[in-house]
Amino acid sequence: MIRRQNYVRFLPAVAAIITLLAPYAARAQSSDGTDLSIELVDPKVLRVCADPRNMPFSDEKGEGFENKLAELFAAKLQKKLDYTFFPQATGFVRMTLGSHRCDVIMGFPQGDDLVQSTSPYYRTSYAIVTRQGSDLDDVATLEDDKLKGKHIGIVAGTPPATNMALAGLMTTAKPYPLMIDTRVDSSAEAMINDLKSGNIDAGVLWGPMAGYYARQASPPLHVTPLVNETSGPKLVYRIAMGVRAADQNWRRQLNKLIQESQPEINKILLGYGVPLLDESNHQITAEAATKSP
Repeated sequence: MIRRQNYVRFLPAVAAIITLLAPYAARAQSSDGTDLSIELVDPKVLRVCADPRNMPFSDEKGEGFENKLAELFAAKLQKKLDYTFFPQATGFVRMTLGSHRCDVIMGFPQGDDLVQSTSPYYRTSYAIVTRQGSDLDDVATLEDDKLKGKHIGIVAGTPPATNMALAGLMTTAKPYPLMIDTRVDSSAEAMINDLKSGNIDAGVLWGPMAGYYARQASPPLHVTPLVNETSGPKLVYRIAMGVRAADQNWRRQLNKLIQESQPEINKILLGYGVPLLDESNHQITAEAATKSP
């Protein structure tokens, strides 16, 4: 009787310990490695780190292509979608992903050590934007002699600025600021407006911005990806999603989604005018959009 009474007395304590350890036991028993309760802010919500005003990538109204990709992934994961917005300037990663306020940055250059990259989901480049019918329409490299003496817009501090300097184009270039508060300013919009008004002869922009704003112009502007540079840095990049270094299960799940969703991803990107490139630097057309970048 004494032994039974002692056993009963300890049952509440044993039950409490089992309750506390149950989540950890479940993780240990999970064979597919998909438990995300440790890694994510809220496993039931796709929490995205995003810029509140940085079209064509994202905005607070959900109008950017990264918003549309987030919606696609949230639907596939059967999760609610939520955002942590912060201007994509100095401190963006630290104040969002790094502070565990959100769990994924939808677009980040592969290899940037600020985050852990997923598999890339598109490949694109910087591009030169010109007016349709101008004598610069057939320019495909910053080394082209036709650009000598021309007023070319360039975002200061971006890789193609080095190529332009090597080609002797900076003395007549018009620089636009790199570090801005996107909530109140846009270097891309300012450059495109200057191009449309004739204040500059051409503009060099990151491909997704070039394609998006060129398509919005009336008449549309001409966009040529800069894939033929022989001096200076290469201007072609693979774009992935960014997660925290420790979030291995989450990264694997996103990689699986990217692989399964590539045709849908390509369709969204092409709908925003993003110049998609294959591994041979040829542009991916709508007809070939089912292929991986």
